[in-house]
Amino acid sequence: MKALILAAGYGTRLYPLTENTPKPLLPIAGKPIIEYIIKKINHLRFIDKIYIVTNEKFLSHFQTWLGSFSRNTNIELINDGTTSESDRLGTIGDIQLAIAEKMIDDDLLIIGGDNIFTGNLDAFIAFAQRKNPASSIGMVNLKDLSAAKRFGVVEFDSSSQVIGFQEKPEQPNSSFVSMCLYYFPQCKLDRFSEYLASGNYYDAMGHFIGWLSQVDEVYGCNFTEKWFDIGDKQAYYDAQKYFAGSRGCVNQAKQYIATRVY
Repeated sequence: MKALILAAGYGTRLYPLTENTPKPLLPIAGKPIIEYIIKKINHLRFIDKIYIVTNEKFLSHFQTWLGSFSRNTNIELINDGTTSESDRLGTIGDIQLAIAEKMIDDDLLIIGGDNIFTGNLDAFIAFAQRKNPASSIGMVNLKDLSAAKRFGVVEFDSSSQVIGFQEKPEQPNSSFVSMCLYYFPQCKLDRFSEYLASGNYYDAMGHFIGWLSQVDEVYGCNFTEKWFDIGDKQAYYDAQKYFAGSRGCVNQAKQYIATRVY
């Protein structure tokens, strides 16, 4: 199995903090976000390679980080060639680029580079492999319809099959949201090129999942652990407080937020 970390965004909602630093390399309690993700992936013994797709603007940042990062899994960077929001390939475009450029012909675990969560991925992978050859997504119950407006909202039946998906709806009909965690069996990877060839929207993974759930089977695995999607300053602040507290450096985190974010 291969893993792909999505790290080609420009993080404009976190400016100025992300103006010259890619969001996955922002520190949470003294450690880059991406290292939390890699630790989760490394716990899965059957992942034999991790790809990180980034862009031309931030490629050197990731090269510098990777050069000093101690790892026990083969990690390779992919440059999507873009330099700004105006020419970006979008989430689905970056996934298809990675699949095509690296000729990925294996089951694929995909994680957003700005996702950070507690617990491990074992339960999700076990769920996904039980549902194979269907695709699977990770989801979280926010227990708040208003909060769900900011995410991709998932509807599912008693078998956990996704039967509806709304991307940032004004009136969510569920408080379950997608957490940018996906498992696609090898036999489903051609769905990305099929989706793009049909002229569908290239960004926001929720549009792809909504489409896929209508033409194929997709299942949702419920996460009950703590989850943060570092999409804006408040989410970054909340994650800093949570993880810094767990590592005994709350004051350090408060100072970092006060001087670097707000």
